[in-house]
Amino acid sequence: MDPLHTDRTTLLTQLAQARRYDVAVIGGGATGLGVALDAASRGLSVVLVESHDFAKGTSSRATKLVHGGVRYLAQGNISLVREALHERSALLRNAPHLAQPLPFLLPAYQAWKLPFYGIGLKAYDLLAGRERLKASAMMGAAAVRKFSPGVNAQGLRGGIEYWDGQFDDARLALALARTAARHGALLVNYCAATELRYENDRVAGLRCVDKETGIFYDIDAGCVVNATGVWVDDLRLKDGQATHHEAAPMVAPSQGVHVVVDRKFWPGEHALLVPSSDGRVLFAVPWLGKVLLGTTDAPRQDLPEEPKAADVDVDFILREAARYLVDAPTRADVLSVWAGLRPLIKPTAGAAGATKKISREHTIELSASGLVTVSGGKWTTYRAMAEDVLTRCIEAKLVKDESPCKTADLPLVGSPSFDTPRVPLSASPGLHLYGNEAAMVQSLPGADRMLCPGLSEAMVRFAARFEYARTVEDVLARRSRLLFLDAKQALAVAPAVADILREELGVDPGQAAFEALARAYLVA
Repeated sequence: MDPLHTDRTTLLTQLAQARRYDVAVIGGGATGLGVALDAASRGLSVVLVESHDFAKGTSSRATKLVHGGVRYLAQGNISLVREALHERSALLRNAPHLAQPLPFLLPAYQAWKLPFYGIGLKAYDLLAGRERLKASAMMGAAAVRKFSPGVNAQGLRGGIEYWDGQFDDARLALALARTAARHGALLVNYCAATELRYENDRVAGLRCVDKETGIFYDIDAGCVVNATGVWVDDLRLKDGQATHHEAAPMVAPSQGVHVVVDRKFWPGEHALLVPSSDGRVLFAVPWLGKVLLGTTDAPRQDLPEEPKAADVDVDFILREAARYLVDAPTRADVLSVWAGLRPLIKPTAGAAGATKKISREHTIELSASGLVTVSGGKWTTYRAMAEDVLTRCIEAKLVKDESPCKTADLPLVGSPSFDTPRVPLSASPGLHLYGNEAAMVQSLPGADRMLCPGLSEAMVRFAARFEYARTVEDVLARRSRLLFLDAKQALAVAPAVADILREELGVDPGQAAFEALARAYLVA
């Protein structure tokens, strides 16, 4: 099937048409896109607006893991782990070019920890049931060094191998958007919801503005879903003021920082998971030809669109990595550093504690006006969250009960057939990330002109024509992941990407703004 064009003039013309949608979604991250796809695939009419680019915020800044959550198991949150393991299976099945199984190593430097970890991971296997990827297994120190030559062998007693998954979060979000569009949804990025519209004190739609032209659009909808991530309380507050129902804040934001270094620091195919010195979990994940180190978990009161990693966070990650890696990276080895905000659900009144202890489960709220708000959760469970939202909307009679959920077995755009050879996500970027659309990418002008390894002129043109890209940042941060992998290289190719976008789109692609952003991803 040929890809759908994402010409912005056409999209805005559709947005201007007078019609009443069944569902209007505000927010183009994992949750909002999941809701749009679920609703559209049921046959409902759907519109989604996003104030920036799809997955601009939290949804492009994950640790790139599709997982049940070993640490949630340690916390005793069995229901969350069981749900996440089930959803892991669906995600790996529906987008095998963007989400794949990944072996993990959990090393033990004290003899008692080997059976302790082993018992816990056997419980993890049992919770997965038939959806288990592969059984966990204990290994001696020699076997650990063989499979993971980058691990610090001093004092090593052995380790546990277990399996979870990894993914390309931003490209998966894009696949959700494009799959929803294929099912009839209208999705518009860089279109900010400015206010809700009411009829008889009930939410009946929204007003939004095209951030490129400043033109306003009014949208009528039977159901409005607030899926704006860490910013959900802004819309809830406006709704409460409009209807004289005070809304208490729902979200306690947490910031996580990630550092990217060369594969030489962790050359094996396993990911590394170790508990850090302060009770958090450290990951070293081979991803798109580099190694991702992280993460931190600290409360944050402000909500910047582009959160910045503090030096103390970078130093913490590098210090912890030095405890477990043979060749310890320094600040000079960091290729890119970035931060993301997590929308954690506030504890109940009287509860307190660090953000690493706050619930990772999602919450759905129906306000007095009928505004539906969803927040919390994590990438792995985006599909279940969306299904829960639609169930709640149907129960509240905000949408028609047209048909059951179809997304558990709904291949996403680009999903190749199961007999197609897989290129691991630990490999460097390339055409394999486009799945069954790779041939279409290669048919475009510039297929043989590489701007840098893993990014061709044709890929930039594909992003502009079929993937909603408007700016250099859209291409180099989310259609390609170059900004997150190597900020210096992203700076080097930005002028060429800008030239192609000007030719394709006829607009200013924001080259200067991107270059300022990319410099913030460098370690001083």
